[in-house]
Amino acid sequence: MVEIKSDASLDAMREAGRVVARALAAVRDAAAVGVSLRELDGVARTVLTGAGATSPFLGYRPSFAPTPFPAVICASVNDALVHGIPDDYRLRDGDLVSIDCGAELDGWTGDAAISFTVGTPRPEDVRLIAATQQALEDGIAAATVGNRIGDIAHAVGRVARRAACGMPADFGGHGIGRRMHEDPHVPNRGRPGRGFPLRHGLTLAIEPMLMSGGRDTYRTGPDGWTLFTSDGSRAAHIEHTVAVTADGPRILTTL
Repeated sequence: MVEIKSDASLDAMREAGRVVARALAAVRDAAAVGVSLRELDGVARTVLTGAGATSPFLGYRPSFAPTPFPAVICASVNDALVHGIPDDYRLRDGDLVSIDCGAELDGWTGDAAISFTVGTPRPEDVRLIAATQQALEDGIAAATVGNRIGDIAHAVGRVARRAACGMPADFGGHGIGRRMHEDPHVPNRGRPGRGFPLRHGLTLAIEPMLMSGGRDTYRTGPDGWTLFTSDGSRAAHIEHTVAVTADGPRILTTL
């Protein structure tokens, strides 16, 4: 069931979103050659704890997962697309890193992701991140009253196609509010004018995931969580929690 939020609820979600933004900014600032993914998870934990927030990631176990998720961020490096578990891997010069983080505060949830490079970037990684960011921006721009979910999906997918990037067909964005994952599903490809109608107070996590190799296929790693590109190409994942409002899209996960 899709829940439409009141304006007061949107303001409460904005506070949770600010915590997410602060955690992601702190992780990005801490990411450097030699820093471990586990250490980055510790940075995010400190931000959440300091804000009085909890993590919707920690202990989360969807039907596909063999174990509960053990961290407060997903840390996906290079050919890892999403859901990477932070471990003792130490960042290397030129790594492409995607960090996904959520926060629960006063009963409301925020969810966002960033992608960036460490040290000296590869030009192709810079282009991939830029395409993923553009896909997100176009998806957000389509999140207006009177449009439909398919308009968001079409806007995201159009950018990926123009950039000759692949996208995992089974994964996309989602409704969000009291829980991290709510209805409706927000695919990253679709036909305009189709799907659930967008109304004032609808809150969505919009999250393009682009794969530079151009293929849409992926594989699941041995941990049962991490998704990798099937051809070993690089991947990027960028996300914001967005409210559909009569005044246009309102991004809830910025500083």
